[in-house]
Amino acid sequence: MMKLDVILLLVAVVLPCIIEAYPLHASCKISWTFGANCTGISSAIVKQMQAWESADNCAQGGEKCLYKVASNTATQIKGTHTTPVKKYVDDFTFALAPSGTGCNVAGSSSSETWYAVLDSGTNYCNLHNLITGSGLDKSTGYSESTSDDVCTQFSSADCEKY
Repeated sequence: MMKLDVILLLVAVVLPCIIEAYPLHASCKISWTFGANCTGISSAIVKQMQAWESADNCAQGGEKCLYKVASNTATQIKGTHTTPVKKYVDDFTFALAPSGTGCNVAGSSSSETWYAVLDSGTNYCNLHNLITGSGLDKSTGYSESTSDDVCTQFSSADCEKY
């Protein structure tokens, strides 16, 4: 009975803190702005996903590997990322919308594991690594916007590890 009391106390104290700080499920939403057209942005993201499709990069440490393109249209890219050690799968989407001569992109990533709450920033890194790996973060007009409110453990994410 003592164990049950401790578990209930932990749930009552810890869960509200987690819920207040992060989304209810391990996930992330990011908005980007690019000065380039959406066709070029889409092409760069898909090319990077394909470059990191195999497990080869996993051997170097980190999780810049095991990406898969599920679908690719002019306005949307869908894919998955599998973590190399535990083999957890995260689903992600990039929604692209032209804006003048540039492109606005809304990205989201979510763990397929139903009980995932905290993820050490993995869902953020799933998306961010593709942008930085493709060099899009160096493009004219680039900006990124997210926060812990919509992106689990964003502020403590280590994308060299995840």
